[in-house]
Amino acid sequence: MLRSLFLILVPPSLSQCRYALGMEDGTIPDSDITASSAWSDSTEAKHGRLSKGEGDGAWCPAGAVFPSASEYLQVDLRSLHFLALVGTQGRHADGHGREFARSYRLRYSRDGRTWITWKDRWGQEVVSGNENTYDVVLKDLGPPIVARYVRFYPLADRVMSVCLRVELYGCLWNDGLLMYTAPVGHVMHLSGSPVYLNDSTYDGSIESGVQFGGLGQLFDGVLGGNDFTETKELRVWPGYDYLGWSREALGQGSVDIEFHFEKTRSFHTMQVHSNNHHTQGVRVFSKVECQFKPGLLLPWSSPPLSLAVPLEDLKDPSSRPISLPLGGRPAQILRCQFAFADRWMLISEISFFSGTFSVLLSFPAFHSHSSSLIFSLSLAGLPVAKDDSSNTAILIGCLVGIILLLLAVIAVILWRQYWKKILGKVKEEGFQHDFQNGYHYMSHPLSQLFHPSLHSSIPPFTTSSLLSLPPACGMDLEKGLPPTQEEPPPYPDAPPYPALSPPFPASVPHYAEADIVSLQGVSGNNTYAVPALTSPSPTAADCTPLPELPRHCLVFKEKLGEGQFGEVHLCEIESPQDLPNLEFPFNVRKGRPLLVAVKILRPDASKNARNDFLKEGKILSRLKDPNIISLLGVCVSSDPLCMVTEYMESGDLNQYLSHRVLLDKTGPTHNTPTISYPALIAMASQIASGMKFLSSLNFVHRDLATRNCLRPIKIADFGMSRNLYAGDYYRIQGRAVLPIRWMAWECILMGKFTTASDVWAFGVTLWEMLSVCQEQPYSNLTDEQVIDNAGEFFRDHGRQVYLSRPDVCPQGLYDLMLSCWNRDCKLRPSFAHIHSFLTEDAMNMV
Repeated sequence: MLRSLFLILVPPSLSQCRYALGMEDGTIPDSDITASSAWSDSTEAKHGRLSKGEGDGAWCPAGAVFPSASEYLQVDLRSLHFLALVGTQGRHADGHGREFARSYRLRYSRDGRTWITWKDRWGQEVVSGNENTYDVVLKDLGPPIVARYVRFYPLADRVMSVCLRVELYGCLWNDGLLMYTAPVGHVMHLSGSPVYLNDSTYDGSIESGVQFGGLGQLFDGVLGGNDFTETKELRVWPGYDYLGWSREALGQGSVDIEFHFEKTRSFHTMQVHSNNHHTQGVRVFSKVECQFKPGLLLPWSSPPLSLAVPLEDLKDPSSRPISLPLGGRPAQILRCQFAFADRWMLISEISFFSGTFSVLLSFPAFHSHSSSLIFSLSLAGLPVAKDDSSNTAILIGCLVGIILLLLAVIAVILWRQYWKKILGKVKEEGFQHDFQNGYHYMSHPLSQLFHPSLHSSIPPFTTSSLLSLPPACGMDLEKGLPPTQEEPPPYPDAPPYPALSPPFPASVPHYAEADIVSLQGVSGNNTYAVPALTSPSPTAADCTPLPELPRHCLVFKEKLGEGQFGEVHLCEIESPQDLPNLEFPFNVRKGRPLLVAVKILRPDASKNARNDFLKEGKILSRLKDPNIISLLGVCVSSDPLCMVTEYMESGDLNQYLSHRVLLDKTGPTHNTPTISYPALIAMASQIASGMKFLSSLNFVHRDLATRNCLRPIKIADFGMSRNLYAGDYYRIQGRAVLPIRWMAWECILMGKFTTASDVWAFGVTLWEMLSVCQEQPYSNLTDEQVIDNAGEFFRDHGRQVYLSRPDVCPQGLYDLMLSCWNRDCKLRPSFAHIHSFLTEDAMNMV
């Protein structure tokens, strides 16, 4: 196997070098987390772990951080690491405490003695931090850091208390380069304009025109282009991607660069990425002479190695990597002299192959695996070994088969009788179907309901009553009739809802300026309003290619559930770092398998279902938000079509809350796990934040509920596919199902799904949370009575039933729920307003 000395620094690999290094999952032990001080034993440094709530929920220093910045949280990684980004959070404390750091500084050290203040590419030291206590704020480190020790210094603009939780993301710095020494870069003047060719990210010292003791742009993973005046970073100066020297300014015929490593290594190849814009007097070096020092106290090996650079294609102005064989010589210190071939020499990157572990810096190797790969066309079922040696086993199998067949026949008979009864009832109560215009009207006879506010004397909900009612969301106010254009039914095989879905009047804000795309997903149904996807042309879809993952890398673990058009499986990717197209999540350590959820379309799915599946994948690939489940990749080059998404091992919010009780002011009185009101509001705020993002993209979820919110809070859509929640869905005609207890009345009666109906569902979800998921919404009503209640909302005669206020719910928060269930969809709050209310007002309503 080959491994690059600086593999983790190159652009193709940099995205993979973002593994959580162990604050959250405990790989970094408490003994390696220290601090300048702590406010109490319950806020010691060991509690400063991202997304953890032990103790009082964070590290909190003893003193205020303003005006000085002397308080710090330190992490010892035990060896050199390449750090690509950091994450911070405020104090958790089960929802209590509002302390967080709005900004901070980073300092790092490779040896524990010399400390360096991190600066971004524009020289700024202060890093933007958190705006609340629960959101994780990730900061990409540009330039990246190579260090063993890292310190976080929280800052404040006034005297205040702060608390902090952190995580570090990166990789091991396997090959141990500690520093390089080189001449300071020079300034080139082109047409009177300066081009700065200095090493602007070098973190060492400069003395007498030489920089020493640090690392910088020669190993930052950015490969310069053909035109050295153009840069890959925004808002930086011309020449930024290169370190360059003038032979005249340097006063000698070569550039001397010395490399110091942590341990002695065997060097096979050096690769240097050099510019050759010869029309500006820039050429690659003509030769290199290298000396090798096996140890700090040993002399230089002799003779030095002299290497001539091939002269072909030097008239080509393109930049190029130049590979130089080093013959496997051992060294801890390596000194190379690069000879000028023209007036200027410009170098962007240098990398080494050392021993048997090297690979080209710019072209990382991808390793093949011989592990058992069982993800295939037959993924839906695993083979079962059978013992045929026993006649008794065969007889039992036959009897079981006969019994199952009889049960199936009985089920079919009962099903047919049931639907005959339903159809007869519908006919008796006046189900009408206008075939000429394609309109459907359904009358719902109101049965005897158990809730005291609903009475058996209410007249049937009929077509004539529809026309006499106040206007509903989207109804034609002049005609009182359905429009001439009918929106497609939201579910195949769904019962014929009244097609009351005309365009909104000019005064009514409506949620999809473009046409609505209604897609049948694997595990549920989603509605999107994405103009790029609504054209009938097949080329109208987003042309950005989805990240294609090789299906053989997915190892089946268990079946999570199934929907109308496919199944959802839990799979494992054993070596996710080897997949360059994988959008790798931040919370997985290197060397550990990545658990993913895989939505699989059935091979016998219709052409429309296949097209919907591909469209849904393209849409989901655009949803990038910390509170939304991410699409990591797809397998669409062959059947079965698959979508690979994040999998949250902590499970869903419904299961988490249903095993807890509310913590009251008297404190816990039993051993049952508890949860506080502030913690519930914090989670609800995160759901609202995710829905605010979805609504900003005209994404209509249609199945928002606690079962579809995973922990830590990320909104998903697997609930419909899981047998665990089969009782939450109303099954109609075949396998189509509806989450009617979470649906707005216009969804049930009209098939009208908008962001406003998602707001209704959020109100029900909030009610679930404040009831700690101890009962189903409208648990005292049957499914048919829930549908009848939707009719009461439509009639608006004051007989509709609302979910009652949970015991722990303040009246102000219940008023928010009631506003989410407003009959008039135009009067329901936006998710932006809901999120603002939950973060600013609801937390104090205790």
